[in-house]
Amino acid sequence: MRPAIGIDFGTSNTAAAILRGGAARIVPLEPGQDTLPTAIFLDYAARRTVFGSEAVRSMIDGQEGRFMRALKSVLGTSLARERRQFLNRRLTLLDIVSEFLAEIRTRAEAAAGTEFRRVVSGRPVRFHSAHPERNAQAERDLRECYHAAGFEEVRFVNEPEAAARAAGPGQGLGLIVDIGGGTSDFTLFESQGTATRIVASHGVRLGGTDFDRILSLETVMPLFGLGGDLRKDIGPGRHPVPRALFHDLASWEKIAFLYGPATLRDAQAMARLAVEPARLNRLVRVIENEIGHDVAFAVEAAKIGANQDGGAEIDLTLVEPGLRPALTGAELAATLAPSAAAIRAEIAETLTLGGVKADAVGRLVFVGGSSLLSAVDAAARAALPAAMVERSDVFTAVVRGLALATAEDG
Repeated sequence: MRPAIGIDFGTSNTAAAILRGGAARIVPLEPGQDTLPTAIFLDYAARRTVFGSEAVRSMIDGQEGRFMRALKSVLGTSLARERRQFLNRRLTLLDIVSEFLAEIRTRAEAAAGTEFRRVVSGRPVRFHSAHPERNAQAERDLRECYHAAGFEEVRFVNEPEAAARAAGPGQGLGLIVDIGGGTSDFTLFESQGTATRIVASHGVRLGGTDFDRILSLETVMPLFGLGGDLRKDIGPGRHPVPRALFHDLASWEKIAFLYGPATLRDAQAMARLAVEPARLNRLVRVIENEIGHDVAFAVEAAKIGANQDGGAEIDLTLVEPGLRPALTGAELAATLAPSAAAIRAEIAETLTLGGVKADAVGRLVFVGGSSLLSAVDAAARAALPAAMVERSDVFTAVVRGLALATAEDG
């Protein structure tokens, strides 16, 4: 049997693991780290592509180039196959995902000392919960990317089902609640000795990058003009500032494509007509200086800080000196309350699919970085009040389960 590797290609982070002596072993993709940021930077000066933490550092250091994150979110959409000019190449976003996965394979082979042509990859239960055709296309897109990256055999396992494999033995029914960067996934399972019986799986396209977008639209984009008014170009009267640009600026996967003369002209035109030009001038500075990702990182950092410590500041000083709006834990919880309620409803739907009642579930297993948010934690606990809560290997449970699944491949 040829060596196989499990890869959890995530919206925010990626991990790899292999099976050794019957146990899952993490393959370090960066020195001393279990996960690698799913980030890419096209360095224009050096004319090269960098990945992971180095890509993030390049963006933060202000190097000339194009930073991209959350590309998993474009799978299954028309955006994935649009050709764009990157450096001196016309590439699709699928080409870029393929390069990222090829880099993962190269690093994993170097770390493990073996060649990998077989992969068991995680996938959300639903890439696109509202569009079955996009959901199917997203898997085809990802399979195509793995093949382009040099993998000859590709098998997919639903991410929460992989996490269920890694959960280990326990009494009765358990529920995996996997809140990742782009999706929320749920698996009802039962441990039977060393085997795991999957009862039902369910998922929705809602995750950490959505939380960032919602928080940004609520707290940051109004500072850039969202919700304001524009004077009419000719004659009296006003009309609302268009919302589309702000939604794109708040969405990780779309930020990189806002930079350019057309978007800058639109922002400048709005600033000239704005009733409150100071707010729109901030938007102009963000587009002109290409610091949309810095804004997104500031929102993400404040989300984490407010969740952990009860309060944080959103550091927007790159946009304007002294611009540091406060974010309290209560404000964060209120902003995310509709999302938390949606997650609770999806948990209930998973139980319905499995034909069980909430009090029959004895284990509640949290997986995924966004499951650490207090609002999400509280919603899941409220849905399963009788369950014992487990929270281990939040960032690597899925990939460990994928490594276990490699034993089933021929």
